[in-house]
Amino acid sequence: MPGLKKIIIAIDGPAASGKSTTAKAVARALGYLHMDSGAMYRAMGLKALQAGIDPLDAVRIRPLIGVTSIKLQPSDGFNVVFLDNIDVTNQIRTPAVSNAASVVSSIPEVRVFMVNEQRALGATGGIVMDGRDIGTVVFPNAELKVFMIADPRERARRRQKELAEKGIKIDEDVLVAELLERDNRDSTRSASPLRKADDAVVLDTTALTIQQQVDAIVLRAMERMK
Repeated sequence: MPGLKKIIIAIDGPAASGKSTTAKAVARALGYLHMDSGAMYRAMGLKALQAGIDPLDAVRIRPLIGVTSIKLQPSDGFNVVFLDNIDVTNQIRTPAVSNAASVVSSIPEVRVFMVNEQRALGATGGIVMDGRDIGTVVFPNAELKVFMIADPRERARRRQKELAEKGIKIDEDVLVAELLERDNRDSTRSASPLRKADDAVVLDTTALTIQQQVDAIVLRAMERMK
């Protein structure tokens, strides 16, 4: 917005808490660029699966880093994800890739690679980035940090709806179990664990609409921008 300082907005939180959807809308409202860090890790997880490598096999995954290209290209309000110059935007949104992404993201060398890429993207401000360590590791000096949470059952319903739209049907109880397992894995990993930054604003999205979430963050962003 003309005359206002361009800031970095870091949105963190567990899976299906509403980060990406809200971050995209916030970016549109402010005229900012949205970058989905989770999509980058998903692309790396897909790369491992395509190569026939167990995501837990860090020894075999590390060499992939130097020969992997992951790019995000904004298009009509969302990011097109390119893995080695191939559009994998839809391929990275499956449960298998989600789980692989969570596992490979715990590999320190993978995180270093991703953090460097993400910092380069946000160097000039005017960016909204969501993930799990944006406010704590990638942009610890971000002007606005938001930590989004939601009830696990509500998160499972959201994920179930998202998958159903892609023709994938999974029982809600199974999704709850998977989300809780992922929460534990993300929060206890040694490399950049999921946690709230000390100066982050907590936003419980359980009973909020997307628009209410967006309005709450834009209001805070405008205060920081002034």
